[in-house]
Amino acid sequence: MKRRVTKAWIGAWMALATVSSPLVARATADLPNPNLRSNAFYIVDASDSKVLAARNERSAAPIASITKLMTALVVLDAHQPMDEIITITREDVRDTAKSGSRLAPGVRLSRSDLMHLALMSSENRAAHALCRSYPGGLRKCVAAMNEKAKSLGMSSARFVEPTGLSSSNVSSAVDLVKLVRAAAANPTIRRYSTDADHVVYVRGRPMEFRSTNSLVEKPGWQVTVQKTGYIAEAGRCLVMQAVIEGRDVVIVLLNSWGKFTRIADAKRVRDWVESSRPFDSG
Repeated sequence: MKRRVTKAWIGAWMALATVSSPLVARATADLPNPNLRSNAFYIVDASDSKVLAARNERSAAPIASITKLMTALVVLDAHQPMDEIITITREDVRDTAKSGSRLAPGVRLSRSDLMHLALMSSENRAAHALCRSYPGGLRKCVAAMNEKAKSLGMSSARFVEPTGLSSSNVSSAVDLVKLVRAAAANPTIRRYSTDADHVVYVRGRPMEFRSTNSLVEKPGWQVTVQKTGYIAEAGRCLVMQAVIEGRDVVIVLLNSWGKFTRIADAKRVRDWVESSRPFDSG
């Protein structure tokens, strides 16, 4: 069954690979889209919400670990102590069995450290532990994620768990721009998601984690918020807000199948914006 679902998603993406909505076509009628490899993308000037470029932007699809931005938002909304110590449990291991982790059962970290690792290095057990320790538990946390999506106007979004390992966590690229902008408004998410590395202490020993997005430390890039994602059903995904030509630009890239394609596409977006100056058109 999993194989048939995966092929169905791939087929849906490929069938839509060259379709753009009339609304976006009008917004960028005088400019060609950047030559991106991602099957869906949505590029927006955050200062005035002008759409700069788009493809397949209204099709809901699996979003993988982009989910963790929503997890972080609802956990922060709950105003629990960030210095509270949370223990990784066997439940955290069981519910993230599709992925690896260096956080073994019994590891004790602060809520702050867990959020840092979830956003920066996409640590699945950390994200699960954050949601599990939410007031009312995992079920209440996921319910809050869906309520938050509604409050942000994310009509295509649906969440069933906090990590993104499930392909049932879905959204359109249009709605992910709303999520990115909400995340960018939160200073904790901005800082944690854009750090290049973070050290935690496990049983008294330092353990270093690195960012999953190499652009956060590349010269010439000013990334203000970001999140990567990958599962087979979603392909390689990347959402971010970055300062380009003095403007806050939101970039959503979904279903990039090459290992380095999403990063290369982000660079193509920046080159396209710098050369085409789409802010001045329309």
